[in-house]
This record gives sequence, C-alpha cells and structure tokens, in this order.
Amino acid sequence: MDQREVAQIAMKASGVAKKGLMLKVGVVGGLLFFVVLLLMGALMPTPSAEASSCEDTGPGTGAAAPDRGAAAPDPANGSQVSRSIHQQQLTNAKTIDKVAKKLHLPGKATLIALMTAMQESTLQNLSYGHADSVGLFQQRPSAKWGTEAQIMKPEFAATSFFQGRGPNKGLVDIKSWQTRPPGEVAQSVQNSAHPELYAGHESAMRKLAKEAGADLGRKGKAADNGPQADDDAASGESPSTCKDTDADETSGSGKATKGKFKDGKNDGWPSPVNNPRTTKEAIAWARGQTDAGRNWERLCLRFVSKAYGYGPSRQYRAIEQWGDTPARMKHPGDRKPPPGALMYWSTGKGRAGHVALYLGGGKIASNDIERVGYIDVVPADAIETKWGSTYLGWTAPLLP
Repeated sequence: MDQREVAQIAMKASGVAKKGLMLKVGVVGGLLFFVVLLLMGALMPTPSAEASSCEDTGPGTGAAAPDRGAAAPDPANGSQVSRSIHQQQLTNAKTIDKVAKKLHLPGKATLIALMTAMQESTLQNLSYGHADSVGLFQQRPSAKWGTEAQIMKPEFAATSFFQGRGPNKGLVDIKSWQTRPPGEVAQSVQNSAHPELYAGHESAMRKLAKEAGADLGRKGKAADNGPQADDDAASGESPSTCKDTDADETSGSGKATKGKFKDGKNDGWPSPVNNPRTTKEAIAWARGQTDAGRNWERLCLRFVSKAYGYGPSRQYRAIEQWGDTPARMKHPGDRKPPPGALMYWSTGKGRAGHVALYLGGGKIASNDIERVGYIDVVPADAIETKWGSTYLGWTAPLLP
C-alpha cells in the first residue's frame, strides 16, 4: 500500500473531510484507527468478493477528501470544497464515458473505469502519486503509459485504460472481461498491491454514472477477447460480418463504403513524405517477402515500415499510426487507393487495428491473413470478408 492509499483510508476513517473536524486531530485519530483495523483484520474473516461487490468500502467512497497539499475544508467553506471536488469527479466521469462510447465499448466498461479511477485518484486528475504515477488512473510514464503531459489528459488516460498502451494491457485485452466481476477486471489492468479495494466503489459509481448521464446498460460493438500483440493486428479468426459487394462504391469522395478496391491516381505524395525506398521499390520488397518465412506474426505496422526502408514504426499499433497521420494525407473510406498507399482497418478485436500495403490491381501484401506469420498477396477486401474488420481508409506512406 502506498502513501496515498494509507492517507485516503486514514482520512476516511477519521472523517477529515467532514464539516467541523480539525486536520491534525483527525489524521492522528485516523492513523490510530487504521492500525486497529489492521489488527482486527488479522483476527476476523474477510468477506467474500461477492458479498462486498456492491458495498462502498474503499478509500474515497465517503466524504470527498481535499487534494494533497491543500488545506482541509473549514466549517465556513467545507461544503464548497466538496462541491468543487464532486464537479471534478462528474466532469471526469463524463469524459471516461465519452471515450468508452467512442471506442464502441459497452456500459460495463464505463463502470469498471469509473471504479478504477475512483480508487486510484478519487476521480481527480492528480498531478502526483506513488513514484511517478499521475492522472485519473495513476499511470506511470516510466512504465510506458505515455509522457506525463499525455497521461494528464483525461481522454488519453481513459483510452489507455481501455485499449492499453506500450507494453501495458488495457481492459479489452482481459479475457472474458465482460462476464467477470468489475473489481477483478480493474485489478487485471492495474496490477495493484490491493486488488480488493476496487470492488468497494461499485454502488457509488453506479450513482455517479447516472448523474453523469452514462448508460451502464449500453451494449457495445467491441469483441470480448484476450490480449493482442503490441504492434498489431487480429489473428484472423474473427468471422466475417461484411458483405462483399461492388455496390455503393465511391470515386474518392472519402465516404465509407463496401466492396472491391480499385486503383486510384497518385498525383504525388504530399510533403514531407520522403522515404528511403520509392513506391515501386517498396512494392517489390513487399512481394518478395511472400517467400521469406514466418517473420511477421502480428507485425503489420513493422512490415509496412520495413517495406519503405525503415526499422520499426514510431508507433506501437496500426490504429495509432492511422490516428497520428495528418488529415491532408488521409482518405477515410476511399476504396480507390493508389499503389503504394497504406490501408488501415479497425479489427474490432482489441486495441491494435491493421495496416497493409496496397500493391495495385485490388491487391494488398498482408501478414497473417492466409498464413499466420507469413506475408501473402490477397484481395484488399479480404481483411473485411475474412476477419470481419472495418475499413478506415488509406494514407500516404508517412512513416518514421
């Protein structure tokens, strides 16, 4: 247990945040009471997770505590401080739910995230924590959750919690997360030294979610799957949910469509595209990898990066590369990419997404689609018809 958790429990036990209590007396009394609780815990049986799953027993579930380093509320303004903290919690709850909906996750994902953030930061965007932990979910820059500035952005932190980041798993990577107890799932992401504390926030977070307008009964579209690789795409085992048809194609309008892919014109890649290999060289290299052996399992982003003469991409996942590509180089939904373009899909199976190199003639070079770990040349719509993925669009080959 880190200092933050001890302080939270002590404050809750002593009622520091309640009206009319003196800070010094409350902290000392709380610490003494906490020691007694620890002694009693050694003698008394611990209630089952099922029995306590809807009981508010964790730190932060009582009256809101002041930020560390700030003065305790006095009788004259204590209620105002509590309202201020509650507004922060409400705002952050709305942000978390907004991100969950954007990722097509069900309401249970919102609930688990709220429970986690309440335990980790009392749903406040803290600029401090244990070691270098910061933000709503107390994510650590040193653990590759992002830079401190990034983690301090609630939308970035919530996205990381849901989808994972760097070597860290997210909620969607936890096997059967939709059917497991919320507190158990939270622990699987956070790896806390005190996994029992998450469950105690469930009933309070259900109430807060209702106040924030979050529908916890909402159904999602994201699959309930196990871990995905950091770099990349789905395994190819997802059944198809897309119709393969030539109808409703666009002529480069950028609107999402379905059907076959046809060649578009390349009027020159926008600056600053200046890769070590030309488009023709990249296509030739990619075709040559079909006989190169099993080197590319779940490494689609690395494959296209190598095709253009680079090492691994600066991003961990294809979906992040798509998101970071400037808008002037992106063509959402356009099914007429020029040869050499990078084509992107949302796999719906986790955080990674998929990217392939368009070869021309409606064909792509893709890993894992026909043989796991191998590169094969296949129709570009195979990512949809075989994996059931959603086509996002194509971009100019802007890489590291």
